[in-house]
Amino acid sequence: MIGLVGLNHKTAPLAVRERLFAGCQEQANLLADLKAIDGVLEILHLSTCNRVELVASLEDAPRALGELESFLARYGGLADEEAAACLYTYRDREAIRHLFRVTSSLDSLVMGEAQILGQVKDAYRLALAQNATGVVLNRLMHRAFRAAKRVRTETGIAANPVSVSFAAVELAKKIFGTLAGRKILIIGAGEMAELTCTHLVGNGAEDITVVNRSPAQARLLAEKFHGAAVGLEALDEALCDVDIVISSTGAPTYVVTGEMVRRCLRKRKNRLLFLVDIAVPRDIDPAADEVENVYLYNIDHLQDIVDENIKNRRREALKAEAIIEEEVANYTNWLKELEAVPTIVSLRSKAEGIVRTEMEKASGWMENLENADREKVEALVHGIVNKVLHAPVAVMKEESAEFASQDIVAAARQLFRLDD
Repeated sequence: MIGLVGLNHKTAPLAVRERLFAGCQEQANLLADLKAIDGVLEILHLSTCNRVELVASLEDAPRALGELESFLARYGGLADEEAAACLYTYRDREAIRHLFRVTSSLDSLVMGEAQILGQVKDAYRLALAQNATGVVLNRLMHRAFRAAKRVRTETGIAANPVSVSFAAVELAKKIFGTLAGRKILIIGAGEMAELTCTHLVGNGAEDITVVNRSPAQARLLAEKFHGAAVGLEALDEALCDVDIVISSTGAPTYVVTGEMVRRCLRKRKNRLLFLVDIAVPRDIDPAADEVENVYLYNIDHLQDIVDENIKNRRREALKAEAIIEEEVANYTNWLKELEAVPTIVSLRSKAEGIVRTEMEKASGWMENLENADREKVEALVHGIVNKVLHAPVAVMKEESAEFASQDIVAAARQLFRLDD
């Protein structure tokens, strides 16, 4: 049986997730401890800022799942009420579906983000390195990665930006066609500015200058992205030399005034200037938009883009869910077929034993045959056995894929007396 126990950003507040994340991180032999739990055959531990989950192949499922729930509650310091409210438990098909949705970023805080796939792969590599997985989870994880790849390539779930900073960069790309060769000015050096720089560099930007009230903070951010840094007193001069300005300070008043932009446009001979203001309160005077060849977008413009893109992602998620269901069915069928494998192996083994016994009985008269004739007789016998076994083996595989395999397997074992 496949089981999954965990909590995420939907079920648990940040303080609880932090406690559980820290508690698990402190355990050097976490996977070994988990695998030592009675009934746990294989185990994988996924831990991110938004979720902590355990995925396992289990026997004695109810008991083992209870032990995994207790494990998470203990390491997260969860009271009984917290554990009951925060933890979720899935079995078999629901567990498989949940894992595939997580890996495909359908269950993420930001639907369609790419980071979760790398985090799941890292968790799998760690489990693999510590021999915590086997044939069941190995196949499960590869199917999860296949589902994620199909969702990303067959749908547009990740096609449109759903963060304001990313939307700003995408808008700049639409205006200029490419960011390569464009000079870009970042006003501010906080978290939003850093995220914007990350998106810029990821989209081909090479010439970035950071302006900030604190030159030291400006240099710190600029160094991360191989850019230049200047103090706020040099803003007038910097504006005259760039193509794109993205501003995100915490200043209470306008950092870029309409008059500054007018002066700048005269010096740059009316060359196009693209301004994006993602600060609240606003950094750039709305009057700048009245200047010819200046295009100003504020956070409301970008939020409209983000909201529309979120709607698009939700529409694409319907296609993604269909892909997930298909991949869940494929893995579930394989899992059911796997239940019939020991019986199929036993059946083939018994048939081979019968062939060996009968061939030994016939060895006296077969000694008079030429080697080539003896080989033909052996091939004939093995061929007959394979043809006789083909139908029951095929039926066991097919029936176990569509229905509960226990009945068909039990019947085969009794019919061929495999347990004698």
